[in-house]
Amino acid sequence: MQIEETSAEGLSRELKITISKDTLATRLDTKILELKDQVQLKGFRKGKVPVTHLKKIYGSRLMSEILQEVVNDQSQQALSDRDERPALQPEVDLEGNVENVINGDADFIFNMIYDIIPPITLANFKDISLDRKVAEISDTEVDESIQRLAESRKQFEQKAKTAKAATGDSVKIDFLGKIDGEPFEGGAAEGFELELGSNQFIPGFEDQIIGKKAGDSFDIEVSFPEDYGNADLANKAAVFETTVHEVSGPKKIEINDEFATSMGMESLDQLKEMVREQISKDYQNFSREQVKRDLLDKLSDAHDFELPNRMVDLEFNQIWHQFESELENQGKKIDELDETEDELRTEYREIAERRVRTGLVLAEIGSNNEIEVTQEEINQGLMERVRQFPGQEQEVLNYFRNNPEAMAQIRAPLFENKVIDFVIEQADVTDITVSIEELMAPPEESEEKPKAKKKPAKKTAAKKAPAKKAPAKKAPAKKADTKEGDEKPAKKPAAKKPAAKKPAPKKAPAKKKADK
Repeated sequence: MQIEETSAEGLSRELKITISKDTLATRLDTKILELKDQVQLKGFRKGKVPVTHLKKIYGSRLMSEILQEVVNDQSQQALSDRDERPALQPEVDLEGNVENVINGDADFIFNMIYDIIPPITLANFKDISLDRKVAEISDTEVDESIQRLAESRKQFEQKAKTAKAATGDSVKIDFLGKIDGEPFEGGAAEGFELELGSNQFIPGFEDQIIGKKAGDSFDIEVSFPEDYGNADLANKAAVFETTVHEVSGPKKIEINDEFATSMGMESLDQLKEMVREQISKDYQNFSREQVKRDLLDKLSDAHDFELPNRMVDLEFNQIWHQFESELENQGKKIDELDETEDELRTEYREIAERRVRTGLVLAEIGSNNEIEVTQEEINQGLMERVRQFPGQEQEVLNYFRNNPEAMAQIRAPLFENKVIDFVIEQADVTDITVSIEELMAPPEESEEKPKAKKKPAKKTAAKKAPAKKAPAKKAPAKKADTKEGDEKPAKKPAAKKPAAKKPAPKKAPAKKKADK
């Protein structure tokens, strides 16, 4: 094997590797001899097929396998001999006519193109100062959480037929929406149960049901919001022919031992303790994420080294692709935003550089301190991911097990968290007691999170929901190859979700039959 360095600029390397045709021929002869005792061809006894005949039949296939082996083996050998760590899998560019190489008429020449990981001098972690916010949990907060829990289990009982609907009541209604006198797709339902005040429908719809009673038929006049997800309906006036069938009021729930028992607890005190522990866990997780964000910023600032261009390009392309997808989901274009495309690209490039720098630092910390993710930890992480897709567990499990890149997505955050914990243990961490409001306040904008004006969506669909929202239990199942939060319903418009992630589709849901 001959290796020639043809380019070395910064961290980029390009090697020209030549394997002589004689070396390839020797490897082919070895494979043919191994094959001779295994194959049995018509007209020949097993093990008696002439080598020349075997070469004629199997030579091209075996040589193709040899070339692949040579690329893998010699690439690794070249890196090992040069004591270099590639930032990504090296690119391989074959020279000449491969058919001539397979036929044994030419040397095998290929170019290996890659970036190396630069030397990284790690900062002294003891010099890193971090503030960790902690908040005390009051009895009032526990009581409020239990009250919200009770409200989430709210049940309704039918009122008298003369009772008028009020905010907080549930009504069973039929409605037929029309624009310019013509029904539109998704604007009708029968026996739809709607809790007044839930803001499931577009503004003004629920308000016009208040004061109505069972048996009332009336028209609801509303206008779809200007930024409504379905452009065919946006900013248009509509009339909904509506009939109320039932008015039901919420049952009063007593917060006592009986309620706690219905929640699977032995007593109200035990329920309160469970709720307190859960709130504490949530606050600890939130506090840790803030410390982690602060630490990553400080690790990035504390290290300055040249970055592998190909890694930065790959990270930038992923960020930019996500940005473009959000734009497309919103039906927006870059020239409608507050910043130019060049400005956005520059800022997202900086984010990509920060992520790459931080990732390399974390990898170096893990390598130097022999931090590893065990198979048991990976299995636990995998099962946690699988449980996010009820009803599709086996399908999701097979997807990850059959896709090394997907499994790497399970391992990566586990490794990162172990390294983060390792650094935090050595850093100078000060606990600061704050109020709940201070703890939960949104973090200050950092390099990692673009400002709101850079995002394609500035408004959410939360208060401008479609005319009809399907029950949550009928939401489409998540797919194994989608990220959490990316799944988009094919026909059911989202309600009370940020438009950037859950844009309302162009089609509204079909009619729902009345309950019997």
